[in-house]
Amino acid sequence: MVNNKDFGKRIQKIMDYYAVSASSFADYMGVGRSSISHILSGRNKPSLDFVMKIVDAYTDVDLEWLLYGKGTFPRSKNTIQEKTDVQEIEAISKATSTPTISSEQDLFSQSATREKEIVEQSISSVEKISQVHSSEHAIDRIVIFYSDGTFNSYEMKKS
Repeated sequence: MVNNKDFGKRIQKIMDYYAVSASSFADYMGVGRSSISHILSGRNKPSLDFVMKIVDAYTDVDLEWLLYGKGTFPRSKNTIQEKTDVQEIEAISKATSTPTISSEQDLFSQSATREKEIVEQSISSVEKISQVHSSEHAIDRIVIFYSDGTFNSYEMKKS
């Protein structure tokens, strides 16, 4: 259950963060100014429609934080970056997944051609990812470590 007074404090924190008055906050979301006043004072409970309008209008507001005070406000850039990094790693992993080795082959019989294909796919995937995040960090080298202790290092093409 949502605590009215705590919910009102979180609304106030959002308004302070964006430096808007209660009337501007209400107008921006398309709700009555009195509804903001009643919620801030703890007189009324917020409706689901009201809560969803806040989350839709202010993308830095996390629903769980707004309702229960769990999490942080504004949404941490690190959390968003971590989700993006996980998605990037999954994309690279799919691009570089190795084929199933039959029981007749040993682990070291994979051809150099296949290894080159895998590396080229990886680099292509990383270059695409790198272009998306070029304003943050540029990837200049990929190093692949093998279980036998050896490694290969691949330099990224400078564009």
